[in-house]
Amino acid sequence: MKFTDLKLEPELLEALSYMGFEDATPIQELAIPIILNNEDLIACAQTGTGKTGAFVLPILNKLVGKKDSSIDTMIIVPTRELAIQIEKQIEGLSYFVSVGSIAIYGGGGGKEWSIQKDALDAGVDVVVATPGKLISHLKLGYVKLDQLRHLVLDEADRMLDMGFSDDLKTIMSYLPQKRQNLMFSATMPNDIKKLAKLTMHNPKEIALSISKPAAGVKQAVYMCFDEQKVKIITHILSERKDHDSIIIFTSTKNKVNQISRDLKRAGFPASGISSNLVQADREELLRKFRSKRVRILVATDVMSRGIDIKEINMVINYDVPHDAEDYVHRVGRTARANTKGEAFTLVTDKDMYKFRNIEKLIESSIEKLQPPEKLGPGPVWREKSANSGSKGNYNNNNFKNKKRDFNKKKSFQVRPKNK
Repeated sequence: MKFTDLKLEPELLEALSYMGFEDATPIQELAIPIILNNEDLIACAQTGTGKTGAFVLPILNKLVGKKDSSIDTMIIVPTRELAIQIEKQIEGLSYFVSVGSIAIYGGGGGKEWSIQKDALDAGVDVVVATPGKLISHLKLGYVKLDQLRHLVLDEADRMLDMGFSDDLKTIMSYLPQKRQNLMFSATMPNDIKKLAKLTMHNPKEIALSISKPAAGVKQAVYMCFDEQKVKIITHILSERKDHDSIIIFTSTKNKVNQISRDLKRAGFPASGISSNLVQADREELLRKFRSKRVRILVATDVMSRGIDIKEINMVINYDVPHDAEDYVHRVGRTARANTKGEAFTLVTDKDMYKFRNIEKLIESSIEKLQPPEKLGPGPVWREKSANSGSKGNYNNNNFKNKKRDFNKKKSFQVRPKNK
């Protein structure tokens, strides 16, 4: 369906044409008419399907011709990166529409706080905010929300995972009862349904491709031991010298710097990004990554939903994410907007249970590979047997012994333990 078929205002259609957008994605095609009809909506669609446009476009359409400066729309998101991303998209789409917006998030200094305070005090059409920082402003009493018409919860499942449930309830206590509620999520756990009952009135529901990576992602697993991981990554990178945009995900920020240092020592300059960096440095690093001045980015799961960069060639999961849904979000960074991409996951013997849950979630079996021959064998993938424990007790002692024998044959040096 073309955007011209969706009954959008001429000013908005002109902005879309200027940006080169003609065809609506499936989630946009289904969501935009519901939102324009002022109905509440729960929308579930995978990362990279155009969810942001699905709620931003109809809201901007309603704002065409708005005369006052009251706060009309509140968009709540889990991370500062996502807040910045959405606010920039609003800025681009409202090029021919007189709409003001601001992103509210923490991590800045006194200057950023003053800018946010002044905008909220004076009134701005659209506010994109992280929960904690928004509550800090709300408690000081100068944020006027009596004219608010739209509440959007984006990445609602992630916000609940991060423990924002009470914060969301606090924010809603400041909002007028009569409003349109829109909830967008990549997965639909029971907690989302409970939240919807508290906030919504007879919501419409849309569910597209729940928890499945995009079709354009070529996925594979390397069965390995922890000490083989960096060498496997360097092997993958060596074979793909033409790839200029690569993300390596790890579950903890403590590993980010270590992985970056190991890759640099191996001849592959990599930059790490996590909450340990101040906001200005994080934004600068993302700008360099978008412009291809940084080729390899090592990031945490928090970043998996906050990076909106097209043409990412490859995602490597240094370790298996704790939650199966996080795999979808990590892998969803590549093959966006109908492009192609690759995703490799490094799976150790203790990770097999978690990766089996991932395959169950995405309803697909991923190709299992052994490390390059020069690195020695890795564990062998085994399906859960009748004798396995609830966590899948895989016996890979034989393969560990083979690996030790291989190391001896290769005369690999073993550092003596510190006494």
